[in-house]
Amino acid sequence: MSFKIVRKDDLDSIDYLVEVEAKEVADRFVPGQFVMLMTKKEGERVPMSVMKAEDGKISMFIRKLGKTSKELRKNLDKFEAVIGPLGQGVKIKKYGTVVVVSDAVCGHAENYAICKALKKIDGNHIISIQTFPSAKEVYPESYLAKEYADEYILVAEDGTLGEDRNYLDVLNKLIKNDIKIDFIFGGGKLPTLKKISSFMEKYNIPNLLTVRQIMVDGSGMCGACRLFYNDEMKLACIDGPMFDGRYVDWDTAIKRYGMFKREERVADLDYTCKNNGGCKSWQK
Repeated sequence: MSFKIVRKDDLDSIDYLVEVEAKEVADRFVPGQFVMLMTKKEGERVPMSVMKAEDGKISMFIRKLGKTSKELRKNLDKFEAVIGPLGQGVKIKKYGTVVVVSDAVCGHAENYAICKALKKIDGNHIISIQTFPSAKEVYPESYLAKEYADEYILVAEDGTLGEDRNYLDVLNKLIKNDIKIDFIFGGGKLPTLKKISSFMEKYNIPNLLTVRQIMVDGSGMCGACRLFYNDEMKLACIDGPMFDGRYVDWDTAIKRYGMFKREERVADLDYTCKNNGGCKSWQK
């Protein structure tokens, strides 16, 4: 069985959207969960956040970061497998004033999905804050969480969208202006999430943050995605991937996430060389 890709859209210079037919996954998906993708039988299992699940299809934001993601954008029209939904979904309920933040491709997908779901519940006031590298790298409006937010704020790291450089700047302003925040959802870069966890601990704000870790099977069998949470070992694939950031051992999580950067770089360069007629030696 294969899963047909029905749509691919570029979002900016390195991120793109993929929509695939996967009815069983779409029918059961809850925001906060993820899927595992396989492009071929002997290929790797790639964990991926879901931006939207409806009409028997799921949509994902993907970054052209390594071999598999570049190959997918250029050549493939189907997946060998779409496994999921996996992980723990968030509770869709009345929270009050909810802030949803993101600063990377996976987090932007989760931002959209969570805002869309929370918008259906009376009593939620949703503030969505999305950080992009620059004004030029902002996604098309139809792929932003703006449609489902009561207040929506765009931030650029290079300052091209105003004086704020990250969603942390905006959160600090909200607190200083005595805006009561009842809950925070967040996803994206781990170092930024580490900073926001300290912020929430200081103000005692309940939250759920996506602690992205390396995954092999996504079912809890391999233990690759383990992390330390409240002094206990947890598995991101079955206990998460979203956790209360106040209790995450962020330093260990960040270190583990970068364990295979060199191997990923080697695979990427090898793929690039083979698809560009060869290149000079790069394995140094």
